[in-house]
Amino acid sequence: MILEILTPEKKIYSGDATSIKLPGISGSFELLDNHAPIISALTAGTLSYKTKDGETKLTIKDGFVECLQNKVVVLIGSSEVAS
Repeated sequence: MILEILTPEKKIYSGDATSIKLPGISGSFELLDNHAPIISALTAGTLSYKTKDGETKLTIKDGFVECLQNKVVVLIGSSEVAS
């Protein structure tokens, strides 16, 4: 699936991902290939995603995620990103 992680100032990541773990407001959840459409608010926690090159983790304060037609877009504030 395609993953884009965006802040108001820049694009943190854009490319393929095999799985994405997110800190949702009702608990953590994972998105996999061909996931059903979803929009969710995010809370403070760790966002992690796996690619063919390995796993990357980011600490975020909050944000939003949309998954539609095998494309995932994560929106977070720039001051909230720490790897």
